[in-house]
Amino acid sequence: MLLVFSAVVVAVLIVLPLASPPRQIPLQRVPPDSESLTLDWNLETTPDTNWTGHLIFDTVSSLLQHWPNTRYRNGHNIVPGSVSIGTLLYHGRGDNAIPTFPEWTAIDPEHAFTFCKDSMPNNGSITGCWQLTFVTTRPLRVLYFDGSSGAKMENGPMDAQDLLLWGRVDPARRMDESERINELCAWGEDLGIDGYVRFLRECSEVMLCDFFNGVELLSADYLSAWMEGSAREPLVFGTILSGSWHTRYPGETRVHLDLTKLISFYDTSLAPSLIPDRESKERWDHRVLGISAPDLAAVKRRLQDVLTSDTDMGSSVDWKTLYRVVVDRYADRLEMLEYLLNTTTTENLHERALIIQTELRIMLTPYLLHSARPDWLSTADSVSYADGRDEAWALPVWRACATRHTAHIHRNSRLQSQLTSSERLLLGALDGTNREICRVLVRMWATGVHAGVDGLLPGQEDPSTPILSQILEQWRSDAHALIAWLDWSVWVKCRPMCPAEEMCYLPTWPYFGVNEWDRKDEQWKRPKPRCIRKFQPYSVLG
Repeated sequence: MLLVFSAVVVAVLIVLPLASPPRQIPLQRVPPDSESLTLDWNLETTPDTNWTGHLIFDTVSSLLQHWPNTRYRNGHNIVPGSVSIGTLLYHGRGDNAIPTFPEWTAIDPEHAFTFCKDSMPNNGSITGCWQLTFVTTRPLRVLYFDGSSGAKMENGPMDAQDLLLWGRVDPARRMDESERINELCAWGEDLGIDGYVRFLRECSEVMLCDFFNGVELLSADYLSAWMEGSAREPLVFGTILSGSWHTRYPGETRVHLDLTKLISFYDTSLAPSLIPDRESKERWDHRVLGISAPDLAAVKRRLQDVLTSDTDMGSSVDWKTLYRVVVDRYADRLEMLEYLLNTTTTENLHERALIIQTELRIMLTPYLLHSARPDWLSTADSVSYADGRDEAWALPVWRACATRHTAHIHRNSRLQSQLTSSERLLLGALDGTNREICRVLVRMWATGVHAGVDGLLPGQEDPSTPILSQILEQWRSDAHALIAWLDWSVWVKCRPMCPAEEMCYLPTWPYFGVNEWDRKDEQWKRPKPRCIRKFQPYSVLG
């Protein structure tokens, strides 16, 4: 019996090769019923290596949050939205004149105050500067570019804006902010766009097109300004601190996005020319620069269509919350699962295997049907896992886990008929991402059941140390691959946690040092979090 069990376990642990050659495929559109959500229900079948649904899921889950958009600066989404009535917008300058042309405004006053330097004399004496505060008198219609879209850097952060305006990306124009905002406002005038929302310096800005339409001056204050040089450090760290208030979910709450009109460059049916451009590249290197002229024209048409369409279009599904439900369900649990796996040793192997199996069971509890039991619990005949029949007992668990959150959408023909093209994209990304999470967890849990470490479904034999060691390595491989595939920024944090006098900081433009936009080191390309001081003496950011 032990030999049979060992053979079964070894068969379980076989890792099938990924489909080859790697390629990107268009996201599957909404099928007519929930049973056809995927092409097959084989627990060993992994997603296509270049499928983009999980990237759409992550970028949509990260909208308006500074941390993930600082980590991956090259944005891939353009989303219409609004700034609510009564929102304060700040503009620091050298005089008290209201701009008569498009200009930037900050959503946090600390960000605007850094631009008071324009009024400082060169002799280093302390003087004042003007900060204008505006209030929105009606909801402003805005367009949001995700990523660090306000960072004047090469290699991608401003690609979407420049392609939309000029049809190409010219690195020499990265500092052409006046031309950029003027032309964006001219382009959006007939579409009713009041401004553009971008992230930079860990802060949010609204590039406002008209300071006499939709906003009014609330106050013009002559404030005490800081001297140049090291005395300006508090301004920089004040900006970073205020930006950190919007680092994680829910992010910048003063801007409201309409996901029924989202445009994603990760939509492979909309921009198929980007498929070969991304192939074999790390996500850090994903850009929209390589889009073809026909695909760019299609993006512009889609964007114009959603901006001129009925504002009440769509299904009324709360996509932001629906996406967040999945993140909330699994983010902490997967992180804990990885910790348990990484801290399991030969000495605590048997004890930890039981704990890990219990945690897997807890994650899957809402989907563990009583009828989902291995064959040996209901028949005297032992069925080999290798022949593909034995895994069938766990498939109902996977289906329930993978489809529960969106089954009502697939089954409701009225609701489906109301879905916009953007919502169908969101639904496909959610389905595929949730399906893979559930596939991996069910596979790991079923492996533990076969090994005899599940408290409620006894295995065929008591597990031996060699068998448990094999299972542990497979569990580690499965969990690591899933977490790397999801790549959620919620897992990117300072370890250990920062002490009370410090805060966790992710390096961002322009705080890389001298000629920051030309640096090619790893910190520039792959920013890693670190602790910095909240007050003097401040940490060096470069």
